[in-house]
Amino acid sequence: MDKKYCIFDMDGTLTDSMDYWNNLGADYLRTHGVQPPEEELFQRMKGATLAESALYFMEHFGVPGPAERIVDEFNQIMADHYRNDIPLKPGVAEYLRALRAVGVRLAVASATSLHLVRACLGRLGIEELFDAFSSCESIGKSKEFPDVYLQAAKQLGAAPTQCAVFEDALFAAQTAKAAGFYTVGVYEKAYAAQWAELTTLCDETVEDWSQSL
Repeated sequence: MDKKYCIFDMDGTLTDSMDYWNNLGADYLRTHGVQPPEEELFQRMKGATLAESALYFMEHFGVPGPAERIVDEFNQIMADHYRNDIPLKPGVAEYLRALRAVGVRLAVASATSLHLVRACLGRLGIEELFDAFSSCESIGKSKEFPDVYLQAAKQLGAAPTQCAVFEDALFAAQTAKAAGFYTVGVYEKAYAAQWAELTTLCDETVEDWSQSL
C-alpha cells in the first residue's frame, strides 16, 4: 500500500470491542433478573438498531419502557466499556506509529459517537496519532452510505482515490469501495464467515496487525 492517507474504522478494526457489543443484550437482561437465551438473542440483535432491540426486550422479556430509557442504558453500558476496559487489537499501536513515521496522515471513521471514540483512543494512548475524526452518529447516516468516509477524506484534505479505508465489516468495505476508496479488509473473528468474501473484495487485507509491519 502506498497511500499517504488512511481512514480506520474503530470497533473490530483498531479495538477488540465486538465481544462487548455482542454480549450487550445478555448483560443488560441479567441486570434485570432475566436469564437470556444467548444464541437466540445474539441472532435477534445482530443487525438490529438499539431502538429495535429495546422494543424486543419490552415485548419478549417484560423489561419496563420506554424504549428511549432502555437505549440510554445500553449506551451507558458501552460508554463505561469504552472509557475503562476495551483494548486495542495486538499490534495496532505499532502499525499506526509506523505509518506516522513515514508521513501518512490518519483518520477514524466510526459508527460510534465521537466523544466515545476519543475517550477510548485517548485512554489507549493513540488518539494523538489521528488528524481527523468522523462519526456516523454526527453525520446521521450509517455506513450503508459513504458520507462518514467522505467527511474523513475531506478533513484530511484528500480525494477518495488517495485514501485507504480499513474495515472489518463486509458491508462497510463495500460502501467504501463503491465510493472510490482503496480498501483494506481487517480480520475480525465476529465476522469470520465473511472473511473470504472480504478478501476477494478488498485491495489488500490485514489478518494480524502484529504481522503486518
